[in-house]
Amino acid sequence: MAAPATPAWKRLLPLAVLAAGIGAVFALDLDRYLSFSALAENRQALAGWVDANPLLAPAGFVLAYALAVALSIPGAIFLTLAGGLLFGVVAGTLYVVAGATLGATLLFLAARTALGDLLRAKAGPWLAKLEDGFRQDALSYLLFLRLVPAFPFWLVNLVPAFLGVRLSTFVIGTFLGIIPGTLVYVSVGNGLGAVLDQGGTPDLGIIFTPSVLLPLLGLAALSLVPILLKRFKRPTEAARG
Repeated sequence: MAAPATPAWKRLLPLAVLAAGIGAVFALDLDRYLSFSALAENRQALAGWVDANPLLAPAGFVLAYALAVALSIPGAIFLTLAGGLLFGVVAGTLYVVAGATLGATLLFLAARTALGDLLRAKAGPWLAKLEDGFRQDALSYLLFLRLVPAFPFWLVNLVPAFLGVRLSTFVIGTFLGIIPGTLVYVSVGNGLGAVLDQGGTPDLGIIFTPSVLLPLLGLAALSLVPILLKRFKRPTEAARG
Protein backbone atom coordinates (compact mmCIF):
# COMPACT_ATOMS: atom_id res chain seq x y z
CA MET A 1 0.00 0.00 0.00
CA ALA A 2 1.37 3.40 -0.98
CA ALA A 3 2.16 5.85 1.78
CA PRO A 4 -0.36 8.68 2.10
CA ALA A 5 0.65 11.91 0.41
CA THR A 6 2.03 14.60 2.66
CA PRO A 7 -0.42 17.51 2.98
CA ALA A 8 0.57 20.55 0.96
CA TRP A 9 0.72 22.78 4.01
CA LYS A 10 3.26 20.50 5.68
CA ARG A 11 5.44 20.44 2.56
CA LEU A 12 5.31 24.20 2.18
CA LEU A 13 5.79 24.99 5.86
CA PRO A 14 9.65 25.01 5.83
CA LEU A 15 9.67 27.33 2.83
CA ALA A 16 7.05 29.55 4.45
CA VAL A 17 9.19 29.84 7.59
CA LEU A 18 12.19 30.89 5.51
CA ALA A 19 10.07 33.38 3.56
CA ALA A 20 8.79 34.86 6.82
CA GLY A 21 12.36 35.12 8.08
CA ILE A 22 13.45 36.95 4.92
CA GLY A 23 10.52 39.33 5.24
CA ALA A 24 11.36 40.04 8.90
CA VAL A 25 15.01 40.74 8.09
CA PHE A 26 14.15 43.37 5.49
CA ALA A 27 11.19 44.78 7.43
CA LEU A 28 13.43 45.37 10.45
CA ASP A 29 16.26 46.61 8.22
CA LEU A 30 18.61 44.03 9.73
CA ASP A 31 20.42 43.56 6.42
CA ARG A 32 22.14 46.92 7.00
CA TYR A 33 24.43 45.18 9.46
CA LEU A 34 25.86 43.07 6.63
CA SER A 35 27.96 45.83 5.14
CA PHE A 36 31.52 47.05 5.25
CA SER A 37 30.55 50.26 7.05
CA ALA A 38 28.70 48.35 9.78
CA LEU A 39 31.68 46.05 10.26
CA ALA A 40 34.05 49.00 10.48
CA GLU A 41 31.85 50.85 12.99
CA ASN A 42 31.29 47.88 15.27
CA ARG A 43 34.59 46.00 15.10
CA GLN A 44 35.78 47.12 18.55
CA ALA A 45 32.51 46.14 20.18
CA LEU A 46 32.49 42.81 18.35
CA ALA A 47 36.10 42.09 19.32
CA GLY A 48 35.29 42.87 22.94
CA TRP A 49 32.27 40.58 22.89
CA VAL A 50 34.35 37.74 21.41
CA ASP A 51 37.03 38.19 24.07
CA ALA A 52 34.43 38.21 26.83
CA ASN A 53 32.58 35.15 25.50
CA PRO A 54 35.16 32.64 24.21
CA LEU A 55 32.63 29.80 24.08
CA LEU A 56 29.43 31.63 23.17
CA ALA A 57 30.96 33.83 20.48
CA PRO A 58 31.90 31.03 18.02
CA ALA A 59 28.50 29.37 18.43
CA GLY A 60 26.72 32.69 17.95
CA PHE A 61 28.78 33.46 14.87
CA VAL A 62 28.09 30.05 13.28
CA LEU A 63 24.36 30.43 13.98
CA ALA A 64 24.25 33.96 12.55
CA TYR A 65 26.10 32.83 9.44
CA ALA A 66 23.78 29.83 9.02
CA LEU A 67 20.70 32.06 9.23
CA ALA A 68 22.14 34.53 6.71
CA VAL A 69 22.79 31.72 4.24
CA ALA A 70 19.49 29.92 4.84
CA LEU A 71 17.61 33.17 4.25
CA SER A 72 19.85 34.00 1.25
CA ILE A 73 20.50 37.49 2.61
CA PRO A 74 22.93 39.48 0.46
CA GLY A 75 26.12 40.41 2.27
CA ALA A 76 27.30 37.12 3.75
CA ILE A 77 30.74 38.07 2.41
CA PHE A 78 30.99 40.62 5.23
CA LEU A 79 30.32 37.91 7.78
CA THR A 80 33.19 35.97 6.20
CA LEU A 81 35.46 38.99 6.61
CA ALA A 82 34.27 39.31 10.21
CA GLY A 83 35.21 35.67 10.79
CA GLY A 84 38.81 36.41 9.86
CA LEU A 85 38.87 39.70 11.76
CA LEU A 86 37.47 38.25 14.99
CA PHE A 87 38.76 34.67 15.08
CA GLY A 88 41.84 34.50 12.86
CA VAL A 89 42.43 32.51 9.69
CA VAL A 90 42.18 28.93 10.97
CA ALA A 91 39.30 29.25 13.43
CA GLY A 92 37.55 31.83 11.25
CA THR A 93 37.63 29.51 8.24
CA LEU A 94 36.28 26.64 10.32
CA TYR A 95 33.41 28.72 11.72
CA VAL A 96 32.48 30.21 8.35
CA VAL A 97 32.51 26.82 6.61
CA ALA A 98 30.43 25.30 9.41
CA GLY A 99 27.88 28.13 9.33
CA ALA A 100 27.66 28.22 5.55
CA THR A 101 27.24 24.45 5.32
CA LEU A 102 24.54 24.45 7.99
CA GLY A 103 22.64 27.31 6.35
CA ALA A 104 22.94 25.80 2.88
CA THR A 105 21.65 22.48 4.21
CA LEU A 106 18.61 24.13 5.79
CA LEU A 107 17.74 25.83 2.49
CA PHE A 108 18.37 22.60 0.57
CA LEU A 109 16.02 20.64 2.84
CA ALA A 110 13.33 23.33 2.73
CA ALA A 111 13.42 23.48 -1.07
CA ARG A 112 13.46 19.70 -1.45
CA THR A 113 10.55 19.26 0.94
CA ALA A 114 8.40 22.05 -0.45
CA LEU A 115 9.09 22.04 -4.17
CA GLY A 116 11.01 18.91 -5.14
CA ASP A 117 8.03 16.61 -5.75
CA LEU A 118 5.99 19.38 -7.38
CA LEU A 119 8.76 20.21 -9.82
CA ARG A 120 9.23 16.55 -10.77
CA ALA A 121 5.50 16.16 -11.42
CA LYS A 122 5.36 19.25 -13.63
CA ALA A 123 8.64 18.73 -15.47
CA GLY A 124 8.02 15.21 -16.72
CA PRO A 125 10.53 12.58 -17.87
CA TRP A 126 13.26 15.00 -18.99
CA LEU A 127 13.90 16.00 -15.36
CA ALA A 128 14.14 12.35 -14.33
CA LYS A 129 16.81 11.83 -16.98
CA LEU A 130 18.68 14.91 -15.78
CA GLU A 131 18.39 13.67 -12.18
CA ASP A 132 19.91 10.32 -13.07
CA GLY A 133 22.87 11.93 -14.82
CA PHE A 134 23.49 14.40 -12.01
CA ARG A 135 23.11 11.92 -9.17
CA GLN A 136 25.58 9.45 -10.66
CA ASP A 137 28.35 12.01 -10.22
CA ALA A 138 26.68 14.39 -7.77
CA LEU A 139 29.73 14.92 -5.55
CA SER A 140 31.97 15.85 -8.49
CA TYR A 141 29.39 18.24 -9.90
CA LEU A 142 28.81 19.83 -6.50
CA LEU A 143 32.51 20.34 -5.89
CA PHE A 144 32.83 21.96 -9.31
CA LEU A 145 29.90 24.31 -8.69
CA ARG A 146 31.20 25.25 -5.24
CA LEU A 147 34.78 25.85 -6.37
CA VAL A 148 33.99 28.07 -9.36
CA PRO A 149 33.15 31.53 -7.92
CA ALA A 150 30.93 32.42 -10.90
CA PHE A 151 27.99 30.35 -9.59
CA PRO A 152 25.77 32.11 -7.00
CA PHE A 153 25.89 30.32 -3.66
CA TRP A 154 22.11 30.39 -3.18
CA LEU A 155 21.51 28.88 -6.62
CA VAL A 156 23.85 25.96 -5.92
CA ASN A 157 21.88 25.37 -2.72
CA LEU A 158 18.63 25.00 -4.66
CA VAL A 159 19.51 23.10 -7.84
CA PRO A 160 20.67 19.89 -6.08
CA ALA A 161 17.42 19.89 -4.08
CA PHE A 162 15.44 19.69 -7.32
CA LEU A 163 17.70 17.00 -8.79
CA GLY A 164 17.30 14.48 -5.99
CA VAL A 165 20.82 14.74 -4.57
CA ARG A 166 21.30 12.83 -1.32
CA LEU A 167 21.62 14.91 1.83
CA SER A 168 24.99 13.39 2.77
CA THR A 169 26.40 14.12 -0.69
CA PHE A 170 25.16 17.70 -0.54
CA VAL A 171 26.69 18.29 2.90
CA ILE A 172 30.07 16.78 1.98
CA GLY A 173 30.23 18.57 -1.37
CA THR A 174 29.31 21.89 0.20
CA PHE A 175 31.69 21.59 3.15
CA LEU A 176 34.71 20.62 1.07
CA GLY A 177 33.90 22.78 -1.93
CA ILE A 178 33.67 26.09 -0.08
CA ILE A 179 36.87 25.73 1.93
CA PRO A 180 39.29 27.26 -0.65
CA GLY A 181 37.19 30.34 -1.40
CA THR A 182 36.36 30.82 2.27
CA LEU A 183 40.05 30.68 3.16
CA VAL A 184 40.77 33.50 0.71
CA TYR A 185 38.18 35.88 2.17
CA VAL A 186 38.86 34.94 5.78
CA SER A 187 42.53 35.76 5.15
CA VAL A 188 41.45 39.15 3.81
CA GLY A 189 39.35 39.63 6.94
CA ASN A 190 42.29 38.69 9.14
CA GLY A 191 44.20 41.67 7.79
CA LEU A 192 41.19 43.96 7.81
CA GLY A 193 42.14 45.72 11.04
CA ALA A 194 45.26 47.22 9.49
CA VAL A 195 43.29 48.24 6.40
CA LEU A 196 40.65 49.99 8.51
CA ASP A 197 43.28 51.76 10.59
CA GLN A 198 44.68 53.24 7.38
CA GLY A 199 41.23 54.31 6.21
CA GLY A 200 41.18 51.84 3.33
CA THR A 201 38.75 49.21 2.10
CA PRO A 202 39.44 45.52 1.40
CA ASP A 203 39.74 44.19 -2.14
CA LEU A 204 36.67 41.96 -2.43
CA GLY A 205 37.55 41.13 -6.00
CA ILE A 206 40.70 39.32 -4.91
CA ILE A 207 39.16 35.94 -5.70
CA PHE A 208 39.07 36.89 -9.40
CA THR A 209 42.77 37.76 -9.58
CA PRO A 210 44.77 35.20 -11.59
CA SER A 211 46.87 34.09 -8.61
CA VAL A 212 43.69 33.05 -6.75
CA LEU A 213 41.25 32.24 -9.55
CA LEU A 214 43.52 29.91 -11.51
CA PRO A 215 44.18 27.54 -8.57
CA LEU A 216 40.43 27.47 -7.83
CA LEU A 217 39.68 26.62 -11.46
CA GLY A 218 42.39 23.98 -11.33
CA LEU A 219 40.72 22.37 -8.31
CA ALA A 220 37.36 22.61 -10.07
CA ALA A 221 38.80 20.84 -13.11
CA LEU A 222 40.22 18.10 -10.88
CA SER A 223 36.78 17.55 -9.38
CA LEU A 224 35.51 16.59 -12.84
CA VAL A 225 38.26 14.02 -13.46
CA PRO A 226 36.21 11.10 -12.00
CA ILE A 227 33.40 11.93 -14.43
CA LEU A 228 35.77 12.06 -17.41
CA LEU A 229 37.40 8.79 -16.40
CA LYS A 230 34.01 7.14 -16.11
CA ARG A 231 32.98 8.42 -19.55
CA PHE A 232 36.26 7.18 -21.02
CA LYS A 233 35.95 3.82 -19.34
CA ARG A 234 32.51 3.01 -20.74
CA PRO A 235 33.46 2.92 -24.46
CA THR A 236 36.57 0.89 -23.59
CA GLU A 237 34.54 -1.70 -21.69
CA ALA A 238 31.98 -1.81 -24.48
CA ALA A 239 34.72 -2.45 -27.05
CA ARG A 240 36.14 -5.29 -24.98
CA GLY A 241 32.72 -6.79 -24.55
